[in-house]
Amino acid sequence: MLYMVVETFKQGAAAAIYRRVRERGRMTLDGLTYVSSWVDLEYAKCFQLMETDDPRLFEPWTRAWADLIEFEIVPVRTSVEAAKLIAPTL
Repeated sequence: MLYMVVETFKQGAAAAIYRRVRERGRMTLDGLTYVSSWVDLEYAKCFQLMETDDPRLFEPWTRAWADLIEFEIVPVRTSVEAAKLIAPTL
């Protein structure tokens, strides 16, 4: 299943976040897969697409970043999947 992870960087934390990624990587657990991400122009938010069959894996991962980032995790589907699922109701 896909998840959109909206990361709100704590004030002034952008450099520390990028430093940690450079030194330790994303620190994801096996079964929690990074797909892609986009960062706003002010380095205040990151929109990260991730995939997992076990959403419980988000808890230890977000805990490792909680000093620098606040998280919102939203289950999502692709537009193609959404169109196929809603088609019978149209």
